[in-house]
Amino acid sequence: MVGKTSKADKKIAYDRKLCDLLDEYTQILIVVADNVGSKQLQDIRKGLRGDSVVLMGKNTMMKRTVRVHADKTGNKAFLSLIPLLVGNVGLIFTKGDLKEVSEEVAKYKVGAPARVGLVAPIDVVVPPGNTGLDPSQTSFFQVLNIPTKINKGTVEIITPVELIRKGEKVGSSEAALLAKLGIRPFSYGLVVLSVYENGSVFSPEVLNLTEDDLIEKFAAGVSMATALSLAISYPTLAAAPHMFINAYKNVLAIAIATDYSFPQADKVKEYLADPSKFAVAVTAVAAADAGGDTAPAAKEEEKKEEPAEESDDDMGFGLFD
Repeated sequence: MVGKTSKADKKIAYDRKLCDLLDEYTQILIVVADNVGSKQLQDIRKGLRGDSVVLMGKNTMMKRTVRVHADKTGNKAFLSLIPLLVGNVGLIFTKGDLKEVSEEVAKYKVGAPARVGLVAPIDVVVPPGNTGLDPSQTSFFQVLNIPTKINKGTVEIITPVELIRKGEKVGSSEAALLAKLGIRPFSYGLVVLSVYENGSVFSPEVLNLTEDDLIEKFAAGVSMATALSLAISYPTLAAAPHMFINAYKNVLAIAIATDYSFPQADKVKEYLADPSKFAVAVTAVAAADAGGDTAPAAKEEEKKEEPAEESDDDMGFGLFD
């Protein structure tokens, strides 16, 4: 008869499995498993089977294994996982797309009743309408200050009531009322807390960034770098065009205020001496632009108006051939 596996052997097997996963996978999702049942966790494992592995365990054991494995392999990047192993957490090792795996994990959420002492993750609002309860149950509603009326022998809630606010603990009266109404206000599942990839740790919100978001953030960074460069007069590639323009404006202002001049300033001085020339120049440019836009249309009209050349056959000479 095969004897039972001892705790020491289980720890050794767990330690070996975690080390193998750390060596094989470079992407890890750190997930919170609060209020997740064993059946629900089993469904998640099945849904991720193929390119992902879900590993749960005691935090102290995981921390020790990660620390020892980092020392053995010399890969200190694993140490960034240790601060994340706090609370009821697990690890999802994956070779797939991190966003797709995260979305797949989010699908496995199940409704749960409001249990006494549980901290509400969301606001709970009881909608108005007929509850189906007989008038003897009005005491629950009175305790919670919920306005009701008796309609056709049943209790009816008149207005929507915010029963529990997010972050508050569920009381016994609230839990009993929700159970009587058949309301399961909460849903639980694995929640991605952090993402580990090749030694880097970042928030799961990063997975939702699009190319447009990245371009917008990059443009904002370039704008800030340009503003800083201009403020401290430190030349950079982004600030160089602005510096040249500002320098040209300064030199042009000096040329206009003094007798000093250069070719680019001569034309400006000419416009300042006779503003009508500037008006003529602007009109000419506008006319040229308008002419450029209408030229193709005019050519098409000319083609339409040109009469078609008559061939010999059209004149009737082809009849005698």
